Amino acid sequence: MTRVIDGKAIAAAMNDRTARSAAVLRERGVIPALAVLTPAGDESANWYVRSIERAAAGVGIDCRVHQLAPAADAALIRSKLGALSEDPAVHAVICQTPLPGGVAVAAVGSGIAAGKDVDGASPVSLGMLAAGLPGAFPPATAAAVMEILRHENVPLGGRRAVVIGRSTVVGKPAALLLLAQDATVTISHSRTRNLADVCREADVLVVAAGQPELVGAGHVAPGAVVIDVGINPASGGMVGDVSIKAVTGIASAITPVPGGVGPVTTAQLMSHTIRAALGIGLAR
Repeated sequence: MTRVIDGKAIAAAMNDRTARSAAVLRERGVIPALAVLTPAGDESANWYVRSIERAAAGVGIDCRVHQLAPAADAALIRSKLGALSEDPAVHAVICQTPLPGGVAVAAVGSGIAAGKDVDGASPVSLGMLAAGLPGAFPPATAAAVMEILRHENVPLGGRRAVVIGRSTVVGKPAALLLLAQDATVTISHSRTRNLADVCREADVLVVAAGQPELVGAGHVAPGAVVIDVGINPASGGMVGDVSIKAVTGIASAITPVPGGVGPVTTAQLMSHTIRAALGIGLAR
């Protein structure tokens, strides 16, 4: 029997805790504030930013959206992120993609101070995460993976974890967070030979490949926990990187798409914002 993990319920519990913390801050005269730098005119980005605004309003966080000019270059974007980081009234900063002119977040993320980099966009934050140093936040999606595993009481110490994907947004930071919990971690990707064989070694399989329903029955060991990070457009909705139909009855638990990692990621951003307002970075 495969249990479908309810990401919406996990997110609701997280948001309840965040709202209580935000209320305490407001009673002290501190208005927790999140600044979002976003490209102008990209509807998918605007949709996501609106969802962040709704989530922030729901937990008592002041969300301030700053739109970039279409012609903004890397220097201007980095400067704007730096200015937001230096604003004492702003506790958290997010750089939303896609950026104008194909600018990569990694090229401008260094403008965000680590203590306010609540989505782990800066190479400094990733470096601090790799070094095990306090005071930095991991990308929210990677943190959401760990929050789900904690909520589900999935043991990690000494267990085999396989991550499919090597991005700095999910794959690499998720692997680092799993290592910090004493898991034995393998990072796999599109060039990995015999991918299915590698995946079947996993007690915990984290899939962030960006390929719809890449993972099927042959990739999953009986009893494995599968965390599907993928979001891929499909006719009538979206699908993950895992064929949930194929692995049902094999995996012990799996996150659905939608309703799995997504809502927990947004809740994690809100939680990180409160931690930033309190001056608390990543808890190891």
